[in-house]
Amino acid sequence: MATNEIGLKVKDSKVLSAKLNKLLANYEIYYQNLRNFHWNVSGPNFFELHAKFEELYNAANEAIDETAERILTLGERPLSSFAEYIEEAAIKEAKKVTDPKSMVENVRDNLNTLLTLERETLEIASAQGDEGTVTLMSDYITSKEKVVWMLSAYLR
Repeated sequence: MATNEIGLKVKDSKVLSAKLNKLLANYEIYYQNLRNFHWNVSGPNFFELHAKFEELYNAANEAIDETAERILTLGERPLSSFAEYIEEAAIKEAKKVTDPKSMVENVRDNLNTLLTLERETLEIASAQGDEGTVTLMSDYITSKEKVVWMLSAYLR
């Protein structure tokens, strides 16, 4: 069976890359939602939410780059247009969300969607012996679980 440049089966890497592209698409919509919230948040919690949304979109931006580079490492092409992202993503654009509480709920829900995809991706990568993707997903899951817990505490 054919292998790619890093010694993984091409057939397996295609399956995993498709899952990573789904994750990438969801990350892109999540990222843009965070930018929207960062720009448009107002009210008594402005300063803390403005800063938190910026922290989260910076982390998302890094994960987007790492995910796209992982797809390339596996020998496939990352999605790269908003039309592809919107078509592929389960996360929806947060249009006209103006209430800070709704923004935080949206972020928490988006993170849970990303967590589900990352766990599925980790399972596939593990079955294929793709330690690079396993490590990446494991790191993402660990950091997201903490943020979901914090946002949930904030909303109580």
